[in-house]
Amino acid sequence: MHQNTLRSIKVALLSVTLCGLAANAAAENFPAPDMGKFLATGGVKQLEGAGGGGITPWALITGYGTEDSYGVNAHITQVGTQDYRLKTYGVAVGFADKLEMSLSKQEFSGSLAPLDQLNIQQDIVGIKLKLTGDAVFDQDKLLPQIAVGVMLKRNNGIAGLGALGVSNVRQLGASNDTGVDYYVSATKLYLDQSLLLNATLRLTKANQMGILGFGGDKSNHYQAMFEGSVAYLIHRKLVAGVEYRMKPRNLGVDNEKDFSDVFLAYFPNKNFSVTAAYANLGDITIFNPKNQRGWYLSLQVGN
Repeated sequence: MHQNTLRSIKVALLSVTLCGLAANAAAENFPAPDMGKFLATGGVKQLEGAGGGGITPWALITGYGTEDSYGVNAHITQVGTQDYRLKTYGVAVGFADKLEMSLSKQEFSGSLAPLDQLNIQQDIVGIKLKLTGDAVFDQDKLLPQIAVGVMLKRNNGIAGLGALGVSNVRQLGASNDTGVDYYVSATKLYLDQSLLLNATLRLTKANQMGILGFGGDKSNHYQAMFEGSVAYLIHRKLVAGVEYRMKPRNLGVDNEKDFSDVFLAYFPNKNFSVTAAYANLGDITIFNPKNQRGWYLSLQVGN
């Protein structure tokens, strides 16, 4: 399983690289994005790089390209709690409002002893495919927009705990340092009520999104986790909402808790957005056993 997962990550990374090279080679003859989708309907970037809310993916495809075009964007996100910092950055491409591909990196660090030198990095390749429905144009239908996705993750080891002899998540009890999340998302937009509802079901073994590896001494099988978002359009450029994300409990050294946040996203135009949130990330490790709360700030540029 470990070798197969690693091979899948390498193939996905190669695919994204080849797509980028092909796009650069054809840049002179490739049309500019039409940016024909409504403002804010590409969502923002969640912590693993997929288009959606701050902590959960939506069925919406990133970018503002319609079914005849494409969209590209980049993001950087910073989350700070009492004891930890999480930075994530990356790029994403939406093709024909049907397919989304993303590449992102997470950097997790500690700020309080005994984990003040802690640094963990993770690479994530995401692929999302829209199956049916249209969140914008199917206003007269009950069927939401539905998409399926995968996130291929590779944990790059642990730095800063050399004094404890720890350099790999397996030494904390994780079963693997690579893993794959599978999810299905359903998003329904009610334009008359200025309301968006999203539900995501994720199959995962990831501990703290994979920052602490995959599987563990308490559990090493896929579990179905629910994630939900409710967003309200205050006016055309400003969106407020809440999110909730269930988490597995696989590790004895990590009393993992569910995620939640309250967010405000501002879209001055289709090339830029900023999202601020107050996030509750629960316990991270038994070394700092307190409920981790703090601010979340994300910037996104693209088309």
